[in-house]
This record gives sequence, C-alpha cells and structure tokens, in this order.
Amino acid sequence: MTVVNIYEAKTQLSRLIDAARRGEEIVIAKDSTPMVRLVPIEGPGVGRRLGTAKGKVQIADDFDAPIPGMSDFEP
Repeated sequence: MTVVNIYEAKTQLSRLIDAARRGEEIVIAKDSTPMVRLVPIEGPGVGRRLGTAKGKVQIADDFDAPIPGMSDFEP
C-alpha cells in the first residue's frame, strides 16, 4: 500500500492512477491521516454480455398474431 499526501497526489496524479490500474492500493492522506483510497473502476465489457440467454428463450409461433377481440383498437 502506498500512502501519499494531498500535495504529492496532485503533482503525481497520472503516476498514481497508473499504479492503481495495475492493482496497487493508493491511499491519499491529509496531515498523516488517511482520507481516501484511489481504486480503478471496472473496465468496459464487464457489464452486460450479449448472448447469455441463447437457447433459453423461446418465442411462440403466433407471437405477432392479432389478439382476439382487439380489432376495435386497430388504426
């Protein structure tokens, strides 16, 4: 774990960000008291993945067939 003061964090922010992205824990302190931790956010592609329900969902053959009794509401 690397502890830096606020002044050093301001002057070395790019270096600290690179270190945090590599997995190093960075703590920013004020008057020798730890205040915040600099951590990387999850990268793109970690959220939703397409195709995870493939083969699990079935659409009925009459999915887009007219609903009986709804002809009064058709334009």
